[in-house]
Amino acid sequence: MPRPVADEILCRGPHDPAAAALGLHGWLEVVAPPPVPPEIQAWDLGGGESAVLSWALMYPGYEAVLDDLAARRCAAALGVEVRGTLGLVLLAKKQGRIAEARPILERMRGARIYLSDRVLDSALRLVGE
Repeated sequence: MPRPVADEILCRGPHDPAAAALGLHGWLEVVAPPPVPPEIQAWDLGGGESAVLSWALMYPGYEAVLDDLAARRCAAALGVEVRGTLGLVLLAKKQGRIAEARPILERMRGARIYLSDRVLDSALRLVGE
């Protein structure tokens, strides 16, 4: 079964928090993506982004989790709702699933995920940090 998103995560190794989470949390489910429709293929995105968009297009009402700018533009063109990783962290804080957003966002920056100081400060203000 092709698993482009899971494979992208798992290749980071067992010390990566996302890779470790796939094995630790029973509520995380890896599913086979549907075939990539031509309207997504035309965007020439990566395998993971194409799989996420294909699934979201097939199952309306769900949000696609995407950070890649081209993939987000494709989602907008297709009418697919999107939330990025930053948005997931802020949502988790608002819902009380995490005590603080800052340490997670700082770890993201340490993992070479670009968040400018302005974006980071603005995001933290939204959740009262």
